[in-house]
Amino acid sequence: MAGNFWQSSHYLQWVLDKQDLMKERQKDLKFLTEEEYWKLQIFFANVIQALGEHLKLRQQVIATATVYFKRFYARYSLKSIDPVLMAPTCVFLASKVEEFGVVSNTRLISAATSSCFVYLQILECEFYLLELMDCCLIVYHPYRPLLQYVQDMGQEDMLLPLAWRIVNDTYRTDLCLLYPPFMIALACLHVACVVQQKDARQWFAELSVDMDKILEIIRVILKLYDQWKNFDDRKEIAAVLNKMPKPKPPPNSQLPIDCLMSANG
Repeated sequence: MAGNFWQSSHYLQWVLDKQDLMKERQKDLKFLTEEEYWKLQIFFANVIQALGEHLKLRQQVIATATVYFKRFYARYSLKSIDPVLMAPTCVFLASKVEEFGVVSNTRLISAATSSCFVYLQILECEFYLLELMDCCLIVYHPYRPLLQYVQDMGQEDMLLPLAWRIVNDTYRTDLCLLYPPFMIALACLHVACVVQQKDARQWFAELSVDMDKILEIIRVILKLYDQWKNFDDRKEIAAVLNKMPKPKPPPNSQLPIDCLMSANG
């Protein structure tokens, strides 16, 4: 069944306490509202996704890059290193860790649609990212347990494509910082079952998991979709980026907003 393998302590690295996460974030919330911070999360996840797709990286590499990005800013303020520089750095590191092969500096610069991203600065930024991660670079994602659960349920064709897309969307939230991958996978599968009108109550009832936590995750997912449908990043993100705390002095890598928007589009 949906076994305890996915619940082992090895998969619980970097699962943070929500109160600790919000405490660290208070430095940035002096400049931004919680809603504006959430919009930045969406925006930079989209930037990483766009860079990864341009470089033809697998979705797991893009997901790993997004987790690196979130882990860094879970510990440091946005003004410690410009997120505009951190985003391609995370893509660069994830491509190596996931054994995709090192993304060349030429391809990375090209993916940014201009020479805004400077390769040497990415290497320097990578050093700080590695230091924070304490070289703990392997990231476990919900994709693998999701596949196991759907196969166990016997509804792969019906549920997997939708549940997989929901997992992708969770990287626009803090869920990957707060819950282990197997719980996120179960929550996404539960949402997919509801959407597809698949009665899986008996299957979920037989799981040895804390369903209250699964429901917590589901609430975050539903809130994401509710907020996301009303968020027009091309109209709203420029004002939020202007409010975002900046490094002092600002590095040469800082991009104009139109360059950011082209990377995100």
